[in-house]
Amino acid sequence: AIEDVCTHDGGELTGGRVCGYEIECPRHGARFDLRTGQALCAPAYEPTAVFPIRIEDGVVYVRDDRWD
Repeated sequence: AIEDVCTHDGGELTGGRVCGYEIECPRHGARFDLRTGQALCAPAYEPTAVFPIRIEDGVVYVRDDRWD
C-alpha cells in the first residue's frame, strides 16, 4: 500500500489512473511505483510512503509504523 499523497504538492492520489504497477496523480501527472513508492517522473521527485499489508480471511490489514 502507498500513502495517498503526491509528493509534488501534497494532493491526493485517489482517483489517479492505475496502469500495471504505477499510479498517476490526477492533478499534475506525476507517477509513482505502487510497490516502492518511488517517484517515476516530474513534477514529483520524492517518493511517497509505502506500508506493508497482510490479508487474513479476506480482510486487508495495513501497518503504519509512524503511529507506533
